[in-house]
Amino acid sequence: MALADGKVVYLDAFRAGLRPDPLLTVSEWSDKHRFLSQRASAEPGVWRTDRTPYLREIMDSLSSLDPTEKVVFMKGAQIGGTEAGNNWLGYCIDVAPGPYLMVAPTVEMAKRNSRTRIAPLIDESPRLKEKVRDPRSRDSGNSMLAKEFPGGVVVMCGANSASALRSMPARYLFLDEVDAYPGDVEGEGDPVALAEARTRTFSRRKIFMVSTPTLANRSRVEREFLASDMRFYEVPCPHCGEKQQLVWQNLRWADDLSWVRYACLMCGSLIDEHHKSTMLARGEWVPSNPDGLHRGYHISSLYSPIGWMSWKSCVEMYLAAQKNDEGMRVFTNTILGLTYADAGEAPDWEDLYNRRETYTIGTIPDASIGLLTAGVDVQQDRIEMEVIGWGPNLESWSIDYVLISGNTAEEEVWTELSKRIRISYPSSCGGLAMPIRMVAIDSGYRTQEVYRWVRGEQQSRVIAIKGREAQATVLGQPSSVDVTRKGKTWKGGVRVWPVGVAVAKSELYGWLRRKQPTNLDEGYPFGWCHFPQYSDEYFRQLTAEQLVCRVVRGYQKWQWEKTRDRNEALDVRIYARAAATALGVDRWDEARWNAEMAHNVVPAETSDKASKGIRRRKGSFLSR
Repeated sequence: MALADGKVVYLDAFRAGLRPDPLLTVSEWSDKHRFLSQRASAEPGVWRTDRTPYLREIMDSLSSLDPTEKVVFMKGAQIGGTEAGNNWLGYCIDVAPGPYLMVAPTVEMAKRNSRTRIAPLIDESPRLKEKVRDPRSRDSGNSMLAKEFPGGVVVMCGANSASALRSMPARYLFLDEVDAYPGDVEGEGDPVALAEARTRTFSRRKIFMVSTPTLANRSRVEREFLASDMRFYEVPCPHCGEKQQLVWQNLRWADDLSWVRYACLMCGSLIDEHHKSTMLARGEWVPSNPDGLHRGYHISSLYSPIGWMSWKSCVEMYLAAQKNDEGMRVFTNTILGLTYADAGEAPDWEDLYNRRETYTIGTIPDASIGLLTAGVDVQQDRIEMEVIGWGPNLESWSIDYVLISGNTAEEEVWTELSKRIRISYPSSCGGLAMPIRMVAIDSGYRTQEVYRWVRGEQQSRVIAIKGREAQATVLGQPSSVDVTRKGKTWKGGVRVWPVGVAVAKSELYGWLRRKQPTNLDEGYPFGWCHFPQYSDEYFRQLTAEQLVCRVVRGYQKWQWEKTRDRNEALDVRIYARAAATALGVDRWDEARWNAEMAHNVVPAETSDKASKGIRRRKGSFLSR
């Protein structure tokens, strides 16, 4: 086999580098060369931009001959934003090579994206496979997170790795799901700013930012979208022909969801979903802020092509989401593609104080209560505990507030706490007495004393918890803290459950800020909180924190901060909520709640004797 002439090879490569980028857009390249794999797509085969016509202009804005430098895409679910970015990657590898940086929220997600999306993108598209060498070959320049090709390289990294974000200059930057990025990466600042800094030396750089939004005033993609020309996709009505945005308020449906239609904003005619394909094909992006700094696009899941996310599925998600604030947040973010206004502002304590009810403290005041949980907070000189009764729709009643004074480094207060959690509370509405089903105790202070106490109790009804500000759920997976002499986890030992305190506080404050309905026959709103005649100190403590924004190293950081020294009432309420979550109350259906409300495990006469003396205690809210 004759060896290649080195001079010829060099000249061919030199001429290829001088050749201008072809007159081809990203959507044209995708329609011609992109193949979807069965491994990564529900619709394998040749890519067709006509399937998602709203992506055409977005992708073409990323073409090398388009002057647009930055493109922002704020969207709902099942829209195809990530695939648009992958098409752009394929285009860059094939016709406009250069250094390309792709940033996922975490390194783990970058690896998963490489396996499930980028590898199939290359393997199933012949034009790309011939340019990106087989990773199994020696010195291929192709690894999990870096893939070389003639004229460039694509590097994939996580927004949680500062070293990766500093690793290379990039002409092309793809920022995927930016609202899931950390606020600060390893103390070096905002990962988006770090990544964008890598593109500054390129005069023809391109930045593509894609994300489902999260919380209002904290969403990166919303902030960038509002600074853009703010384009919305307008589609024609099949009846009157007038173009308009598809908005949630105009969706109509039958009570049994036998039909779901869209009411035209102009003529009022009801539009069946099968018209959607024609409407999308004739749609156009209309800027609402022509003076924006860059191009920005917003679209909801109502535009999702037929066969992906249906209007009926959107309505089903909406109806299910109304049960709680977290459900509405997910619906607003993923279906509407909008930010959710977090209920983090503290409610007015006086409003809560003035709506107190007259039921007797230390008794079960309502037949709707199906179970009791308790939250326990440990301080240096006292232990505080609140007992909460829970009913359907997470309606709650504060049953009792216990304050046990004493040095928590000594045994007496723990012995008293053990007595308190064994009390069964009598009913004032004709039912039987109820015990506390689950107790959650904070292990952040007097940690070893807490572990020792939990070991001595029945751990099926007592759990140790630890607050986690960044956790996205009320309760996470527990971890064992007890090990054997060989260093192995002791199955019977204490487990600590992480509690997403920021999420739980936002949820609680959202509930507390709700207005009492004028017609009580229709019931209370989801999560309504009932309170007995506690003193004002309880309500001051319950509302003692505020969600505030601080600027740290030039980026915004939202955090919960105290507005007064004492906030134990808020803490124990959150811990009692965590205990209820551990029992699975968020998943209980109507049948389960009915069974719980009818279930009594302790005879009333036993509970009356056990409950004596709990009405008033020195130093508690009950005596003030």
